[in-house]
Amino acid sequence: METSQFEIDLGNLFAFNPHHQFSSLPSSREELVKECLEKGTELVQAIANTLFNLPSTEDVDGPLVKLPPPTTRLPREKPLPKPKPPTKWELFAKARGIKNRKKDKISYDEPTGTWKRRYGYDRANDEENIPIIEAKITDEPGEDPFAKRQADKKKRVEKQDKNRLQNLKQAAKVGALPSHVQLAATALPITGTQTAPKKVTKDELVSVAGIAASATASGGKFDKKLPGEKPAQHKGKYRKFLPVVEGKGIGSQEKEQTEKVLNKLISKNSHEILNVDKAVTMYNVKKEKRKNQKGKSSATSSKLKPNTKPHKKSANKGSSSSKKGSSSSKKGSFKKTKAN
Repeated sequence: METSQFEIDLGNLFAFNPHHQFSSLPSSREELVKECLEKGTELVQAIANTLFNLPSTEDVDGPLVKLPPPTTRLPREKPLPKPKPPTKWELFAKARGIKNRKKDKISYDEPTGTWKRRYGYDRANDEENIPIIEAKITDEPGEDPFAKRQADKKKRVEKQDKNRLQNLKQAAKVGALPSHVQLAATALPITGTQTAPKKVTKDELVSVAGIAASATASGGKFDKKLPGEKPAQHKGKYRKFLPVVEGKGIGSQEKEQTEKVLNKLISKNSHEILNVDKAVTMYNVKKEKRKNQKGKSSATSSKLKPNTKPHKKSANKGSSSSKKGSSSSKKGSFKKTKAN
């Protein structure tokens, strides 16, 4: 196999055999596929042989070869972009012979006597930084020159924006919109494609308007309605809540529902909720604590009991008084123990 008969373009890794001709009437499809594979293998081998003849540099991943510039001009994937239509200013400049000249990025600032950038922040000859404006003969008395300057600037910006939109409309008619505008407007087809713009249906507009209205904090309740605009449609089911106040009929459903859920939980986990052995031991412990508290209270009461015996004045009187005191003390102790 001689590689001289092949046309090889290493820039595109492309090889072509101009001398090969397929038979006009192949005997079968299998033989045609087999012949194509054989010729394709020869072309790939010719490209590999030419690549290995080029000077290479060693790398960690293996030898690297720098490809020469391509010699074959391949067709474009996308069609050529259409030329943009000239704007009004371009037509006017062409008619008057005006040529655009490139301005410097810096200019001389007269108030400060320094060189500053022409546009942007801290630019030269900025009108907003001038503290004093000289009066002119044409100025109207009582008019604020600073407010007038702001109004004039606003008008210039609006005029420029209007002209920009007009130029985009003219370019859209020809089909030469800029790529960034085409990407922003998803409904517009890309230049050169055959896809027609998608028409938005009425239902899609209504759904989008409903989503935008429900995105507010009030759910679109206090939004201003356009003339003829219908309220937003609510898709899905509303969540229903039972009344909180008890009463007849539907008012008692919440209580029944709660009791039903509790009974279901108790019936499922009754063995975990009540432990009989633990309950009996807790009852016995509490009973013993009560007995101990009773014993302690009686002992403390006897210790703190006051001495009611009076001083002996005579033998007879003392005996009678002592008897009375003993009887009263007995009664008091009896009552105290009974109360405990």
